[in-house]
Amino acid sequence: MEKQTAGRDSLGKFAPKFAQLNDDVLFGEVWSREDKLSLRDRSLVTLCVFMGKGLIDNSLKYHLINAKKNGIKKDEMAEIITHAAFYAGWPNAWAVFNLAKEVYEEDEDTKEEHGGIFGMGEPNLAYSQYFIGNSYLKPLAKTVANVTFEPKCRNNWHIHKASSGGGQILICIEGEGWYQEEGKEAQKLKAGDVITIPPNVKHWHGASANSWFSHLAIEVFGENTSTQWCEQVIDEEYNKLG
Repeated sequence: MEKQTAGRDSLGKFAPKFAQLNDDVLFGEVWSREDKLSLRDRSLVTLCVFMGKGLIDNSLKYHLINAKKNGIKKDEMAEIITHAAFYAGWPNAWAVFNLAKEVYEEDEDTKEEHGGIFGMGEPNLAYSQYFIGNSYLKPLAKTVANVTFEPKCRNNWHIHKASSGGGQILICIEGEGWYQEEGKEAQKLKAGDVITIPPNVKHWHGASANSWFSHLAIEVFGENTSTQWCEQVIDEEYNKLG
């Protein structure tokens, strides 16, 4: 099982102990006990618990994506939700079905056409809380990754902090997207464009409304570097871009 870092990424500074328990105990020890219960079965159990408790939010979508990755097929997921509906409640089932459709109705063959020459990689689960829509991540080197956004997907406003050096470089390789720094007009991006993001500048980037978008994200070496995630780019802001 892949090492989980979502707790530290999201709550590491605010609640370091909770983050450590989430990443190292829940996922590092419990989920990793595949000799006792497979990842597929653990996904099934987790989904049923979430559904029974009515926890229909982004965390459930994360587990639906994980369940798909762990081998639960679309027809099996439909049967699981249908069966659980009689115990967990019909309204809960409707809500889960709406999320499951979004996760499972992607055409795998079409999906693989995106990502440019580097490919899409895997769903960007660890950072999904910082994105509106679905994104995909393919690490290429220690400080380089190919990031792919579905149409309308964008990350939150964020800042690449550093005491010296730092920042990020984006090399656009496929589709059309947007980049915006706080206080400036949004900039339309296309394949071949290069954006140098200064350190300590608030900004966001993502796909246009009608196009998938991929860029290489290259972290620039610096001292005391970190990423500060801020508020979402809400639909009212985004839809003004055209």
